[in-house]
Amino acid sequence: MRNILVVISGPSGVGKGTLVDLLLAEDEGLVESVSCTTRAPRAGEQNGREYFFITESEFRDRIVANDFLEYDEHFGNFYGTPRSFVERQLREKSVLLEIDVVGALNAKRLMPARAVLIMVTPPSMEELTRRLSGRGSEGEEALRERLRRVRYELDQAHLYDYVVVNDDLQRAKREIQEIIRKEKEKEI
Repeated sequence: MRNILVVISGPSGVGKGTLVDLLLAEDEGLVESVSCTTRAPRAGEQNGREYFFITESEFRDRIVANDFLEYDEHFGNFYGTPRSFVERQLREKSVLLEIDVVGALNAKRLMPARAVLIMVTPPSMEELTRRLSGRGSEGEEALRERLRRVRYELDQAHLYDYVVVNDDLQRAKREIQEIIRKEKEKEI
């Protein structure tokens, strides 16, 4: 069996983080990718566990060296998936990466034979709107903006290898586990 890069994407509120946690807890053959960031560590964070904390200069050098599967800038800090780390991990285990659509498509472009893209979707827009509204963590305009982003992400689902509807957490987890098993058994 071969090791693969399992890329999980989906809109905010769809439950992808919970699915990733369940998958990692149940499969010793999976390891989560660790991203690099230029932001300072928060209390309790440890270098190499939550992130690899690096300087902006080092981040830019790694961009030039093509050492990111994907990267982006948010609120003045850079975040990226280090290609060298993923490649090292793939020697021993399959790697699980939770990233946005743009990053996922870039990872597939750079590792077409190893990257398997899985889009996690809500059972309906109504259900996702209910979940996001129920959080109560943002105002009406921020919620509208988030829902616009959701529509954009869902419109990209046709570019993914698989689409998994998270209408039941355990069923969705089993479906992703089956996808991983099937993809690891493929001869490339």
